[in-house]
Amino acid sequence: MTLGTVAMIGSVQSCKMKTAESAVQGDAASKVYVAPGKYDEFYNFVSGGFSGQVSVYGLPSGRLLKVIPVFSVFPENGYGYSEESKAMLTTTAGQIPWDDQHHLDLSQTNGEQDGRWLFANANNTPRVARIDLTTFKTVEIIQIPNSGGNHSSPFITENTEYVVAGTRFSVPLGDGDVPISSFKENFKSTASFISVDKATGHMNIAFQIVLPGMNLDLSHAGKGPSHDWFFFSCYNTEQAYTLLEVNASQKDKDFIVAVNWKKAEEYAKSGKGHKVPAEYAHNTYDEDKQTATSVIEKEVLLLDPKDCPDMIYMIPCPKSPHGCDIDPSGEYIVGSGKLAALIPVFSFTKLMAAIQAKKFEGDFYGLPIVKYEEALHGEVNKPGLGPLHTEFDGKGNAYTSMFLSSEVVKWRISDLQVLDRVPTYYSVGHLMVPGGDTKKPSGKYLVAYNKITKDRYLPTGPELAQSAQLYDISGDKMQLILDYPTIGEPHYAQACPAALIKDKQVKFFDINKNHHEFVAMGEKKTNVVRKGTRVDVYMTAIRSHLTPDNIEGVYVGDDVYFHVTNLEQDWDIPHGFAIKNNPDAELLIMPGETVTLKFSPKHEGMYPFYCTDFCSALHQEMSGYLRVSPKGSNVPLKFSTGVVADTTAKK
Repeated sequence: MTLGTVAMIGSVQSCKMKTAESAVQGDAASKVYVAPGKYDEFYNFVSGGFSGQVSVYGLPSGRLLKVIPVFSVFPENGYGYSEESKAMLTTTAGQIPWDDQHHLDLSQTNGEQDGRWLFANANNTPRVARIDLTTFKTVEIIQIPNSGGNHSSPFITENTEYVVAGTRFSVPLGDGDVPISSFKENFKSTASFISVDKATGHMNIAFQIVLPGMNLDLSHAGKGPSHDWFFFSCYNTEQAYTLLEVNASQKDKDFIVAVNWKKAEEYAKSGKGHKVPAEYAHNTYDEDKQTATSVIEKEVLLLDPKDCPDMIYMIPCPKSPHGCDIDPSGEYIVGSGKLAALIPVFSFTKLMAAIQAKKFEGDFYGLPIVKYEEALHGEVNKPGLGPLHTEFDGKGNAYTSMFLSSEVVKWRISDLQVLDRVPTYYSVGHLMVPGGDTKKPSGKYLVAYNKITKDRYLPTGPELAQSAQLYDISGDKMQLILDYPTIGEPHYAQACPAALIKDKQVKFFDINKNHHEFVAMGEKKTNVVRKGTRVDVYMTAIRSHLTPDNIEGVYVGDDVYFHVTNLEQDWDIPHGFAIKNNPDAELLIMPGETVTLKFSPKHEGMYPFYCTDFCSALHQEMSGYLRVSPKGSNVPLKFSTGVVADTTAKK
């Protein structure tokens, strides 16, 4: 057993012996208490991991406020099931109704959060999503070609000029069939720079930089003096392709990849790149038409470093680095080697001087390697075991998660001295300080996202709840004040002051601006129309009835499209819609929206439909019937609401 293993076991055991009572001080409850009717101070956006979604919590309460569907179908509101939203999950591999969502980034202006958009990555089928923070809706998803996995993503430049996505798994570019054993010759990684329109947020892949075959892990943009640069951690520079836990951990150092994105942008504009065929889906939601569309793009612009000198440099970094974090000043670059017993901190000023003086120690596939000591500000010695991620408080301090020794360590950037350490429960991964990756962090709270829970909550079988722990970092010493379970497997998170976005919320959609193709602008505009075997139902919902609520003349084998318009113009009055035996989900229609549910009956019979979202005292009465007759029947198409048949009439 190695010394490191002994230390790890000892640390974990010591965590188990600490009780919540011994770790949490008596004033913790008052620090997290948010009285009934009061708002939390921060929105906390948390990656959903294998759920494919984004969850929203209030801080400091830890209350779950919302789950935002992004990369996975979501039966609660019909995302991915409604006809309007299906296109959001389109890829070149067809409909992909799930993903592994790891990282988030809030849009910035001048290095500060601006509360406009939240970007989310899909790690499995490489994609980047944009979420509108006035509606908390996913409004755009762009697929990333030439990528085998989208982990180092979706980190942004200081003014949200670009969202950047780095390849996790190197793959051969194009469609060539090559042996896996040809990794060194044929496998490549890429860094994709996705431009963001300043006014609309609309994304486009501006260019991709081709890099040697390796695993890009995490990244962050520079700021201030390092504004023009982007930094990626990488591992497997051994270029192994089997048993990576051994074969990709051979070298004492891997690299931080320093990319001058301003130069890359100039090279792209001056024609240094070359366009190559690359199909990828670009999905957008049109708020005006309330419908998503998917376009298959056909090419991308590739930049090869050999054609673009002075664009990329490699900084040696021990060992198998994971996190790559930039302090608020933009001067210091922190690498976190998963297998290192120290934390290297690099100086941007020294890096530039070393590049200027050409203080290199060879190259990696033609990319100059800067001498380690020439770029180094210094090393944090004996910080703990398994450093992963670092966040900053804006007061000159950094906080690093220690996965193996299960703790958060506070250290000072200027002299690299460890100032404090607190245990986590257990195996902490990412950290989050509100604004911790910006020029102006809020140095009040830190949240640790833990990979293992053990005895923190009531047991729930073999799998336990995922864990988050909230620390007060406003004083000299960190104080644990709350822990709470989370959904999915949280990785990275972002938080911003609630005041930044809470007053910008859309409360309802102006129905007069609803240009949906099948909108019914009032009950008198409802209709049922047959075209062959397609039946379109123009339906309205308002407290407390659906119009029409009786429909006949539909046959087995028809495709029935219920286009439901919510006529309400009041905040928080959505209406739901579901029909018996429908294999898709329900709908949840916001005030002023039109949303469509497709129903293809397989058997004749009577099918009740109803509102699924409690909306009034007569919510139960908000229902109706669809009569489905045998195929070939001569039952005429008819519909009504409020019409009572005369049962005394002669037949």
